[in-house]
Amino acid sequence: MKVFGLVGWSGSGKTTLITGLLPELIGRGLRVSTMKHTHHRFDIDRPGKDSFEHRQAGATEVMVTSSKRWALIHELRDHPEAEVDDLIARMTPVDLLLIEGFKNHRHPKLEVYRPILGKGLLCRQDPGVIAVASDRPLEDLPVPWFDLDDIRGIADFIVERCGLGTANGPRRRAGGGR
Repeated sequence: MKVFGLVGWSGSGKTTLITGLLPELIGRGLRVSTMKHTHHRFDIDRPGKDSFEHRQAGATEVMVTSSKRWALIHELRDHPEAEVDDLIARMTPVDLLLIEGFKNHRHPKLEVYRPILGKGLLCRQDPGVIAVASDRPLEDLPVPWFDLDDIRGIADFIVERCGLGTANGPRRRAGGGR
């Protein structure tokens, strides 16, 4: 299972980008799941919540995590938050797991950035950030830049970076099956 992340400051548009990417990636024949980190307590699967939106957009499985619990619903009680690798291991294998959040984990990440938020670029300190998507062109970036509305281009980048195929479609396994 390939893992790719989207990180950025709160309000940057990470969830909006993921819900745009899901139909594009799934339409290419990929099985995609998501995992979302939150710093808040949460309840699952109510309209308007990110986990509900991920599922509605077509994710095979949704995992949401916080410091109090993680879900495919598993109460942590007084135990510490689970490690990212342990959570990934609990996911049903798919072609691609998109992770929203977990800025400090080592998986490759695309930064979602909006200059209007007045925050610094994560890609300048985090070598795991391998591209930036923004609502405005940015200069002097150490990584490739994408317009936030370029869903196809961002999907192409993720597919190629993860070795899941080319811009023309996913790599098919021998025998044509998945």
